[in-house]
Formats: sequence, C-alpha cells, structure tokens
Amino acid sequence: MKKSLFAFAALVVASFGLAIAAEKVQSGLDKGASVPPFYVKDVTGPAKDGDELCYRCRFGGQPVVTIFAKEMTDEVAALTKELDGVVAKNRDQKMAGFVVLMTNDAKKGSASLKAAAEKNKIEQLPLTTFDGTEGPKGYKINPKADVTVMMWVEGKVKVSQGFSKGELNKDAISKVSAETKQILE
Repeated sequence: MKKSLFAFAALVVASFGLAIAAEKVQSGLDKGASVPPFYVKDVTGPAKDGDELCYRCRFGGQPVVTIFAKEMTDEVAALTKELDGVVAKNRDQKMAGFVVLMTNDAKKGSASLKAAAEKNKIEQLPLTTFDGTEGPKGYKINPKADVTVMMWVEGKVKVSQGFSKGELNKDAISKVSAETKQILE
C-alpha cells in the first residue's frame, strides 16, 4: 500500500511539473491590439551607427515580424536567420522585420549583434538595441520571457508569443516561421 501511495504521489508531482513546464509564457501585445511606435538604435540596418529611429513607423502598414530578445543567443540568431529568409522570400508582399535587443549595455549588445549578423549572414532584418531590459513601454514584454516574437500587419497584432529560457529550440523556430503566414494572407 505504501509503495502504491508513493507511486501515485510521484505521478501527481511529475504531472504537475509537466503542466507547469508546458505552460506558455504570455508576452507581448494581445492579438488585435494596435502597435505603438518606439525607438531603437540601429546596429546593422540601413541607419546603422546613426540616430535612433522608429522601425514601427518606417514600416507603416507592411507585414512585420519583430523579435524582442534579452540576449543574442545561438537560438535567437537561428530564429533571426530563419525569419531573415522568410522576409527575403516575401519582399514582393513588402514583408519586413527587425530584431530588438533589450539591454542595459548598448555597446556590448551592439557588438553581439554585429557578430551574429556576420556569422549568420543576416541581411534582411536590421538588428537593433533598445535601452532597457523591460522593452518598449506598453508592449507587455513579460520579464519571464527571454524572447518575445510579435507579428503585425496594418499596425494590428496577429501573433504574439513569449519563450522562457530553453524554450526556443528547432521545433519552436519552425512553428514561428510557419506563423508568418498570418501576416501574409
């Protein structure tokens, strides 16, 4: 009886742990929300080494994919490279995108972005820095999310998804890439 009770308790604890692990981190603006302007420092794009600019403003009503990240990890670079290819293939639909590194150390962040762009041959998505790890005001970036991906068209959010540390893997990157169809329809 004790063994059965112990086994049952272990099963309940394991199930609870899996439920918590499977819980997605909600991060970013809600679907259908308007996307407000915000300013970034361009590191690799057309305004690199220039003043701050608003890519949200520059891209207007175009279909846009944006990655907000706390760190330029190998996984974030792989996601960026994947979406760079999607944007390149959909230029005829005026698809655009950019990456926002949310950092308290813009100099260090800029160096990591330049290295990632060069190593991964990222050409379509400008890599930018944002001053502060909390992200743009009002964007609802969850502090538990290491990466937040938002996609919008006509200034309205179609996709908003957060990833906590370790969740951004090959399968997740493929799913995010497939979700770009929501802004291209």
